[in-house]
Amino acid sequence: MRPTTQTRRILVVEDDPDISSLVELHLGDAGFEVALAGDGRLGLELALGRPFDLVVLDIMLPGLDGLEICRRLRAGRPGLAILMLTARSTEIDRVLGLEIGADDYLTKPFSVRELVARVKAIFRRMEAFDAQPAPSRMAIGPVEIDADARRVAVDGEPVELTAREFDLLSFFASHPGRVFTRGQLLDQVWGYTHSGYEHTVNTHINRLRRKLETDPSDPRFILTVWGVGYRFPTLEELGT
Repeated sequence: MRPTTQTRRILVVEDDPDISSLVELHLGDAGFEVALAGDGRLGLELALGRPFDLVVLDIMLPGLDGLEICRRLRAGRPGLAILMLTARSTEIDRVLGLEIGADDYLTKPFSVRELVARVKAIFRRMEAFDAQPAPSRMAIGPVEIDADARRVAVDGEPVELTAREFDLLSFFASHPGRVFTRGQLLDQVWGYTHSGYEHTVNTHINRLRRKLETDPSDPRFILTVWGVGYRFPTLEELGT
């Protein structure tokens, strides 16, 4: 059954033709519009040049590996969703992929049914986040957030954030004063619980602090609650 909203466009970057054809078939049956790329350089070119909503990205690719593609996509198209595929048994690639900015990952061999379910879950999270009744514009001290344009400014100067950094900051700013554990942030912002990957939250918070704070070692906006997690200050604390 095809979705009632506009058809989502997916790019599958996979050099194994059997896998890519199988994924294309099942994603097409699920109502998505699918394009294929068999090497990294072509995949990057298509992902940057066409209006895809999500990229299914293998890590091991000829021409350009998936981690490098992910880095470049986060710089060039920060709002694009990425689902990474890895055949490696170690967790380092999964950790790197998540910290670079992948939205989810699957380890080969994987169930195509699970891949389709993960893709649908990513889109549901995107739609749910966009539908949250948070104000379209927020001003928290010197930080200004434009949810519609997905833009952030500090002291009037624009700050470039990845999609996940923007979602994390918006979530914090929408719940001033409330403390969230790393697990809760994974569930609420990443959309699922990755047991053992809470350090991914730390990485994104450190990056946000470097971009937002005058002194990242003495943050004003994303505060650490030792032994618990993180919180955003209240307006009273910020003196606004």
